[in-house]
Amino acid sequence: MSCQKQFFFLSALILASAGFSPSVVYAQAPDFDGHLAAGEFGLAAQIAENAGPEKRDALLARVAAAQRNFGAPGASFSTLRSIQDDRTRLGAVDAFRNGPARGGAAQADFDSLIELITSTIAPQSWDEVGGAGAIDGFDGGVYVDSAGVMRRMKFAPATNRLLTARSQSQQTQQNNDARRESRLRKVSLNRLERELQLLELQGKAPTETMRNLAGLQQIQYVFVYPDTGDVVIAGPASDWIADQEGRQVGVKSGKPVLQLDDFVVLLRNAYEEKGRFGCSITPTQAGLARTQKFLAESSQKAIRPSQRDEWLDNFRATLGKQDIVVYGVDPKTRVGKVLVEADYRMKLVGMGLEEGTLGVVSYLDSVTPGPDGSLPDMNVLRWWFTLNYKAIQASKSRDAYALQGQGVKVLSENEMLTERGERKHTGKSSVLNLQFANSFTKHFPALAAKYPVYAELRNIFDLALVAALIRAEDIPNRVNWHPSHLLDKQRYRPAVGVAPTRVESIVNYRVIDKKHFIAGVSGGVTVDTSQLVNRGAIAESDYGLLKAERQAGTQVKLSDDAWWWD
Repeated sequence: MSCQKQFFFLSALILASAGFSPSVVYAQAPDFDGHLAAGEFGLAAQIAENAGPEKRDALLARVAAAQRNFGAPGASFSTLRSIQDDRTRLGAVDAFRNGPARGGAAQADFDSLIELITSTIAPQSWDEVGGAGAIDGFDGGVYVDSAGVMRRMKFAPATNRLLTARSQSQQTQQNNDARRESRLRKVSLNRLERELQLLELQGKAPTETMRNLAGLQQIQYVFVYPDTGDVVIAGPASDWIADQEGRQVGVKSGKPVLQLDDFVVLLRNAYEEKGRFGCSITPTQAGLARTQKFLAESSQKAIRPSQRDEWLDNFRATLGKQDIVVYGVDPKTRVGKVLVEADYRMKLVGMGLEEGTLGVVSYLDSVTPGPDGSLPDMNVLRWWFTLNYKAIQASKSRDAYALQGQGVKVLSENEMLTERGERKHTGKSSVLNLQFANSFTKHFPALAAKYPVYAELRNIFDLALVAALIRAEDIPNRVNWHPSHLLDKQRYRPAVGVAPTRVESIVNYRVIDKKHFIAGVSGGVTVDTSQLVNRGAIAESDYGLLKAERQAGTQVKLSDDAWWWD
């Protein structure tokens, strides 16, 4: 007797032992509807697979619905996963969610049967005694595969490689540990969306690996595979752990890993706001007006060294808190919070209130008297983060893209103050102001290594640029992908917290030649990806490594539920 016949014979025997008729296994309905009505879901799915691309997915959706109504949700999920067109799968998922409750089919008690099987067939191979075999009760029965391993019966299409599970497992063993360090990990965005969709249908949250985008620490490439329908982001990856501040960072590198929630927020921004977002931290006009008056009055009398701290506290109280405004993204999301924190801490470094790194001198520490002994006028310094990428590199066929540049830079400007506290843009930056901004940009990698929030800002800029590229190059349409689950705010909901709205003013002073020099700072984060992803800004090239890295991604055979690989 052949292995396949033995397989079906034993499956039929087990089904009969559980109270199901073997005729269900061997019935030969004449067509798709007949198989479906008879509960022969595997045969129905096989017909669907051979029906051609126009009918295939619609028929598989019907199989999934029938499996669900039969009381086999696990098998239904497997069939939903095999639906290639995401719009058809979305409709099937909604039908699953809103479909009729399961009928009152007879329940089988598998305990005695399972005990009999595990004590008779290869007793040392089951997971309860440390083996690899797994067995469980299931409404549709249990089955033994051709390798002799007992598993749940899945009424899935024949093309799910039921009879080649062992060889498939050997193939995927090389890609089953997302915590393994990788020079270049690939994450398929459309496959990831599909798995998120199926988890949501089951009432389950994204896995830890999904939330951390399989340990990606940077995006170097975007690959497009029209033949398989995949849109892939790729870059170095490693194991991750939560640091003292709760950030997910690489175990060895300490670099923050990319976050799924951030990508979803920025993908929506790309389609809704065309890649424009940011934040500002600015003193209020009333506070600035009070400050001008305070400085005029306090300059009339000398401040003894013992009074300096008290004087500075009064100065800060007069200026009051600064307003925080986040635009383009929800300020309650992680993206909004990272923008604000990175900006605030950059200003602390600039004002000498937080230590920088070698080569980064605070603005106040760089101030020296002029030839006549004068010091710069009290004004508002403006520093802000923005994008710092070179041209995106693209293959001639525009199916591979490389991100170039360190991603982040700091710009500066001096703002003049009126007596009423109004800030006036000058469009100019003093030498010392520009010096700090340039030094922060030059030494950004070292600062990001010391303070992970800056590296998180770089990750957000990477994701924002990728999201903008996906939209600008119409990549989803080129692979017949419609990211409806990720773009729908009712289907996928990133975690949110409390939005920051106000913060203590960032101001400091130095005593230089017995004179007080005071400086305050404003600014924020300004992102506009549109200039980097327009047609003319993307440089086409036959860059050999870019083509080779893309080609390497096509050589991996993935399991049905896989969404990342090395």
